Amino acid sequence: MLFFGIVLVVIVVIGMRVMPTALEFYACKRAIAKVAASGETGVFELQRAFDKIAAVEDIATITGKDLKIQRDGGVVTISFQYEKRIPLVGPASLVLDYEGTSTGRPQ
Repeated sequence: MLFFGIVLVVIVVIGMRVMPTALEFYACKRAIAKVAASGETGVFELQRAFDKIAAVEDIATITGKDLKIQRDGGVVTISFQYEKRIPLVGPASLVLDYEGTSTGRPQ
């Protein structure tokens, strides 16, 4: 019973450390979806629109300059990718790779 209690505590502690990064990732995905659907045309305008949303949503991991913006046949595709390292105990850490893509309407 003590062993299962320790395992449960470890899982809860790791979950509490991972949850804020997961919430920020989903905020990033929502932000790029809004930006892609906004109808902006220029790369600089799209980056600035993301930065405005990021300021409101408290996104600190990536900025507008970190976005990969592509146009294919008039359709804007915005994507991002980043790595989050969460220190656990001593030299051990958990590395999470996040990436997201959003396609806007035709320009």
